[in-house]
Formats: sequence, structure tokens, C-alpha cells
Amino acid sequence: MLVIVRSAPDTVDGRRGIKMARDLAADVVLLQNGVYFLQQEHLEDLGFCRTAYVLSDDRKLRGLDPADADRRAKEITYDALVDLMSESNNVVGMF
Repeated sequence: MLVIVRSAPDTVDGRRGIKMARDLAADVVLLQNGVYFLQQEHLEDLGFCRTAYVLSDDRKLRGLDPADADRRAKEITYDALVDLMSESNNVVGMF
């Protein structure tokens, strides 16, 4: 399962998306302002322990350094996102 989160960590929708992914043992894709979840404390505070994919263009646009990202984060392109969604048995989003 894959959960897509586009809202920032300081929003109800963003936190709801990460909590849903945690509860369903799903991986998460962070895009738009959701890339701010890359900062390690945000994912850990919500108990998320799966893989987090982040769109590299959105991370770069917001000036986030990949060295400061959570160790589980994997950068992907939009093409890779399409592949992930087509390979996943369920896709839930956009929070």
C-alpha cells in the first residue's frame, strides 16, 4: 500500500496521512509541502517506520538538504512515482 501526502507537518491533513500510513503499515510518498516531513523528527514523532519516498524536484524547490533527511527517505522522480503507483496494490492520497 502507498499513501500520498502533500500537506506540511504542521497541518491536520499532513499528520493524518502519516498516521494512516503508520497504522496500515504502508509506505508514503511525500510531495509538495509534504516533503517537510523529511526532517527526521516529524516522521519519528508520529511513529512512522516504513519507507518514505520524496519527489526530488519538490525537495529541491523547497531547499531541503538530503543530508538532513530521515534515513528511510528515498528520492524519486515523477516517472518513478507513476511506476510506484502502478505497482502498488492500493494507493491512498492526497492528504
